[in-house]
Amino acid sequence: MFTDEDLEPVECLSCWKKERYTDEVGVQTKDLDVEDVGVQSKKYEDEGTQTDNSRDNYFKLAETDEGRLEKFLKKVEPRLSKILEKNMKSVAFDDYVIRSYEDDLAVTCTHTLCHDELKDELQITGVSWNSTGSVLAATYGRFDHEDWCTHKAALCTWSLDRRDINPKKPNVVIDSPSCIMCLEFHPTNPAWVVGGNFSGEVLVWDLNKEDDLLISTSGIGDDAHREPVAKVQWILDPNSKGRSYNIISVGGDGKVLIWTMSKKKPKLKLVEGFVLMTQSLPRNMKVRGVRGDKEIGATCISFNSEDKDTFIVGSESGCIFKCNLHAQGNPAGSHIVSSVPLRSPVTFTFNPHHGPVHSVDYSPFHRNAFLTSGMDQCIRIYNVLQDQPTITVEPGEGYLYSAKWSPVRPTLLAAATEKGNLLLYDLKSDQLVPIHKIEASVDNKPVYTLQFNLTRRNLLATGDGSGYIRVFKLGDDLSSLAPRDVEHLSHVINTTD
Repeated sequence: MFTDEDLEPVECLSCWKKERYTDEVGVQTKDLDVEDVGVQSKKYEDEGTQTDNSRDNYFKLAETDEGRLEKFLKKVEPRLSKILEKNMKSVAFDDYVIRSYEDDLAVTCTHTLCHDELKDELQITGVSWNSTGSVLAATYGRFDHEDWCTHKAALCTWSLDRRDINPKKPNVVIDSPSCIMCLEFHPTNPAWVVGGNFSGEVLVWDLNKEDDLLISTSGIGDDAHREPVAKVQWILDPNSKGRSYNIISVGGDGKVLIWTMSKKKPKLKLVEGFVLMTQSLPRNMKVRGVRGDKEIGATCISFNSEDKDTFIVGSESGCIFKCNLHAQGNPAGSHIVSSVPLRSPVTFTFNPHHGPVHSVDYSPFHRNAFLTSGMDQCIRIYNVLQDQPTITVEPGEGYLYSAKWSPVRPTLLAAATEKGNLLLYDLKSDQLVPIHKIEASVDNKPVYTLQFNLTRRNLLATGDGSGYIRVFKLGDDLSSLAPRDVEHLSHVINTTD
């Protein structure tokens, strides 16, 4: 079935090996030149040095006799203490101040600003600095209306930190269909400003908005003022625990109104109100046959720096009233229509000016001190505990439209005059004459308003009857607290003739 068979061998050639052919070829190169060169090196020597062993140095206190030291201190202490106590009470160096510059008392004008389209036609009715002190706002209007207001007014702002500031072109211009009579920046929000106009409206603007800057208004109606708004001011909301502010406004209709802003509605809400009435006048100013509930026009207002419920109101009659937010005075007459009950806020009446009161200002350093200025051409300083003024100053500069305490120097005050000058007084001076009299207007036009900068305290702004605003820089001596200023103010306020 199976048989043996021999087959021829089969050769399988390798495919990964190939036969290579080699050949020897010679190449020619240049001969290498080699040379031996010797170099010389430095010689080194090892030597030893000897040092002393280091050791710690100790200081030894001198031996003292504690008994003798105690005896010496007991001997000199009474005399030394007596001299130190005497030096503490000394006034020899009270007015000694190290000054670096000769111009510490100087007052220089750093800016003259205006809205070129409104100057000469309208007056500056108010100026205000924002909370950072870098932006100055001014309102354009007129105080001499004889009938309805038909002026096209404006609120203008300048940023004094900008390098490209144009003194004739404000950074922001808010047009108004009627004269804006007053304004004030928000105490903490640098972009909010409130103003009051000739029509009786209270308005709030937000300068951060790109268009339609008006964010809230009181409108015109029974709750609003029926006469021009004379002054507006931000006051703390007692229900917010110091976190938010309300607005208080006074006007020629005698109303003192408190407004709150609504987050949902663009309209201010009246939350409380008062009215000044003839029943609060001094006896010698009351007129027979005039009803006791007839309104007295309000012109200005200022709050106490310590007691936030107490404020002073000046009036068109010349009377100055001390008022309180919690006063329960007589109610307003039935002829006054309002959504909230109105009552008299007056708790005390001071000796009046002989003409309308133009400004009142509480001292930021003394709770009982306030000053006034008026059409009778005098500045008065009152103690709220007395009806008569403690000091009366008559500069002879015509009407005095504004007077303010310095926020830095307790005895320094400024006044704006009808003759176009800015007057600075220091109550520490022996004579009540201005320590500075500065030209603050163009062509001797009246200066209607002034305002210290509460943040950059060496700056002061004024506004005049030609529509110009001037910014003044006060020297170091006028913008820094001087020794015993507060004590001197207290002495002046508590001194009676």
